[in-house]
Amino acid sequence: MIPDFALCCSEFESVGLQLSKEQYDKLSAYAKFLVEYNEKVNLTAITDPAEILRKHFIDSIFLTKFTDIPTNAAIIDVGTGAGFPSVPIKIYRPDVNITLLDSLNKRIDFLKQLCQRIEIDADFIHGRAEDYSKKPEYREKFDVSCARAVANMSLLSELCIPFVKENGCFIAMKGPNEDISLGTHAVELLGGSIERETEYKLFDEDRKIVIVRKISHTPSKYPRNSSQIKKKTL
Repeated sequence: MIPDFALCCSEFESVGLQLSKEQYDKLSAYAKFLVEYNEKVNLTAITDPAEILRKHFIDSIFLTKFTDIPTNAAIIDVGTGAGFPSVPIKIYRPDVNITLLDSLNKRIDFLKQLCQRIEIDADFIHGRAEDYSKKPEYREKFDVSCARAVANMSLLSELCIPFVKENGCFIAMKGPNEDISLGTHAVELLGGSIERETEYKLFDEDRKIVIVRKISHTPSKYPRNSSQIKKKTL
């Protein structure tokens, strides 16, 4: 359901990544199941094999080039949707431990079936980030939180930073046009510091990755409840 192995290797190599046959087989099975499941549950607007390869898989894995994810890192993917970016990262880096959080149970059901099919381990949370990041078993327990979402930096920070332990990081995958500096105040309130903002091109499309380092504990009043968050960003 993605191009053949040789072509996929070429695509990966063109952006400085390597692809093994085992990784390819898992990604191919992922793409096939994604397209099949998408016919009954809306998971993605991208169904062309070459586009899935570039815009979902390589885009997700490319994140590993911009941050040093520790060996055996615990990663939480906030608003994971169809599993991006964390499931491709888990395929590429089997040592990491992923937790997939989404507010729609239909997506969590898909992810559970997907991970069983491609034989990868993951934990699953059906719920809202602002609720689960207050629970002791999840609050400040992760080395990395990540999100590939259209929400602004302030909102994403309030949802993602409370999950991160001190000296861990929050990784935001963004489009090219957002002024990240508008989220600086929120990041600092939540115990973070914007460490790096990197703009790059991936197959001639502009991208941006923002790395936030967790430098102190998140105050207990954050995140606020969903109605407060909707009313006003930090």
